[in-house]
Amino acid sequence: MKKIILAICLLVFSYVLSAQKIELLASGNKTSLRGLSAVTDKIIWASGSKGTVARSIDSGKTWKWMTVPGFEKRDFRDIEAFDAVTAIVMAIDTPAIILKTIDGGGHWKTVYENSTPGMFLDAMEFWNQQSGIVIGDPINGKFFIARTFDEGNSWHATSFDKLPAADSGEACFASSGTNIRGLNLAEACFISGGMRSRLFWKGQPIDLPLLQGAASYGANSIAIRDSRKRTNSNYFVVVGGDFTHDTSTIKNCAITKDGGKTWSAPSTPPHGYRSCVEFITKTKLITCGTSGVDISTDGGINWQLISKEGFHVCRKAKEGNSVFLAGNGKIGKLVWQIKN
Repeated sequence: MKKIILAICLLVFSYVLSAQKIELLASGNKTSLRGLSAVTDKIIWASGSKGTVARSIDSGKTWKWMTVPGFEKRDFRDIEAFDAVTAIVMAIDTPAIILKTIDGGGHWKTVYENSTPGMFLDAMEFWNQQSGIVIGDPINGKFFIARTFDEGNSWHATSFDKLPAADSGEACFASSGTNIRGLNLAEACFISGGMRSRLFWKGQPIDLPLLQGAASYGANSIAIRDSRKRTNSNYFVVVGGDFTHDTSTIKNCAITKDGGKTWSAPSTPPHGYRSCVEFITKTKLITCGTSGVDISTDGGINWQLISKEGFHVCRKAKEGNSVFLAGNGKIGKLVWQIKN
């Protein structure tokens, strides 16, 4: 009887996964999109190379594509939006720049600029509209961190003596804006890659059981269960791998249920290098990379490939249930496929 029940459960599990697909909402744009912020099921912002910002206010049916004047050669690797008119975008390389719009992208104001040699911003995270954080690659052996407490209108760099130290060849990947995540209202954690891959939380770096030892190796994204609820969850899922061999499944995902004290590898890993991972529900996750998109319904233990379409970033709506993706010149949405 137990075998019959197990067989039925596996059949239902397979059907549920096969019933999901990625629907392209926009394609053909000659830009790399790595920044994505879904405010609601209707309001979505994206950002990328060549000074590009895109916005939809009708669930992705139509898009307004913008090139920020004066920033045509800049790469906006991350974006945080709060409504249909307010968004903050991050330009990665020296000089590091953060811009803000309060009129739907009609005008942009520079709210932070740093010309320190070696500056390279990787990702932003906001606990709420007032409070946010940005992480950058190491300078003089320490990761760069800046904070805002006034809706991103001003940013203040953390003093050098309080910054976490980086190992030789260790850095962060600016691949999807999700290598730093807020926990409760006072804490955030971030992950690194390269020659060494670690989780930085509470001042105690924790080595990750992911591929490391080369510039293209390591952790790219971390998802935290109930992170939007700020409930002190200790359930983390980290993805990465080797972006130069994007179909390799070697050490590309790790799971902890106790805040990093112990780690386990998935029974069925994602089907290649993955640059972003996101919780959809308490047990369901989506992860994407240049070689495809995977879904897990058991907390990241088993992953099934649902699309070979490559994407850099996937995000669930902050206030809603929709899941959107962005990649090289395209934006997609996770949808249910109705079967006859």
